[in-house]
Amino acid sequence: MREIVLDTETTGLNPKGGHRIVEIGCVELVNHMPTGETYHQYINPERDIPEEVIRVHGIDNERVKDEPVFSQISEAFLDFLADSTLVIHNAEFDMGFINAELARLGVAALPMTRTIDTVKIARKKFPGAQANLDALCRRFGIDNSSRVFHGALLDADLLANVYLELIGGRQPGLELASDEGKAALALANQAKIDRPFREPRPHAASAEELATHEEFVKKLKDPVWQS
Repeated sequence: MREIVLDTETTGLNPKGGHRIVEIGCVELVNHMPTGETYHQYINPERDIPEEVIRVHGIDNERVKDEPVFSQISEAFLDFLADSTLVIHNAEFDMGFINAELARLGVAALPMTRTIDTVKIARKKFPGAQANLDALCRRFGIDNSSRVFHGALLDADLLANVYLELIGGRQPGLELASDEGKAALALANQAKIDRPFREPRPHAASAEELATHEEFVKKLKDPVWQS
């Protein structure tokens, strides 16, 4: 099972208002384990980057002026995604920007049905608690000290670790073992049910056995039940 943990950095909050993607970062998981394969690309947004946004991700106009525009990287980006499930923190935000870029190229939108939204998972698992990436890193003891600015590849890598914790930790084999154990227990219980019922055999100590026991007790020194 292949999944892609994905994050974007943008020029603002609203793709319908003309804001664009400036960075994409992706981390590949196979069977819930990182493979080391990544996709990372800075993008010239073909517009200015507001100062208040630069303070969030540190990407200014000078940094991306010589980077390719989205149309030049779209094929490689979509090839990396292939048909894999996309794991995204607040999926509607990133998918909104990606699909706005694809629409400009006349390319079909990526459906939301292929996404897993880790914000929704976190809010369901920890109702009332903060569900942002920094808070989840703190909750799971994931080192995010290098996150001075938001960054697409850095955040995708952190999110991959958060996602694995949200779905039950980084050892999925233990869950498999648990399922196998449950199956074995169910078979054992079924075997017990199928055994024919036998009445318990009556047993009572004979007079000779009682007398022998009484003589044995007399030899004990200061038994606790007589103290």
